[in-house]
Amino acid sequence: MATMLTSWIQHPLVLKGSRVELRPVEEEHLDALFDVGRDRELWRLTSVDYSDPAIFYPNFRTALRDRDLGKAYPFLVCLRDSGQIIGTTRLLDIHRDDQKVEIGVTWIASEFWGTGINTECKQLLLAFCFDTLGVGRVQFRAKADNARSRRALENIGATFEGILRKDKIEPNGKPRNTAFYSVVSEEWPSVKALLAHRLGTS
Repeated sequence: MATMLTSWIQHPLVLKGSRVELRPVEEEHLDALFDVGRDRELWRLTSVDYSDPAIFYPNFRTALRDRDLGKAYPFLVCLRDSGQIIGTTRLLDIHRDDQKVEIGVTWIASEFWGTGINTECKQLLLAFCFDTLGVGRVQFRAKADNARSRRALENIGATFEGILRKDKIEPNGKPRNTAFYSVVSEEWPSVKALLAHRLGTS
């Protein structure tokens, strides 16, 4: 039976696309998801290395607790035809009163880079945020020098808003500059059309 996460989100929430399915992360999925995250190439340009079990497991267990509190909603990225787990993505920084949500903590097995999987994930999440939740803003963050992640956000039509200098401290103790992007409700129709075109569903 579905239970309320917030007045916005019913758990369990499953979002289905043509190639991928976003399913709720549960404790029993963590080992399989960690197997995907063992690839060190995934973390070469990022602030957090989820191939370290001392980082991976506490992070996702915190995300599960945050889901119970209405603060976040972590998903598995699964291939729709086989159910294979190939990555993860997350709704976080959920602020119902301010009608805003962040999409982040997205990573996908490197063999699926450049295949449109990430674009379809963003399409599913943005459609849920704007068309179902009725948010006014969806934001994204990327490490300022992570060109690959920033290109991916620009390719889905997100607007670059600027860089917060020394926004946070990385696990290695060094300060990180963070690039912020967003899509707001007035932009969603054009972004929606762009994503449909990129995915060949328009």
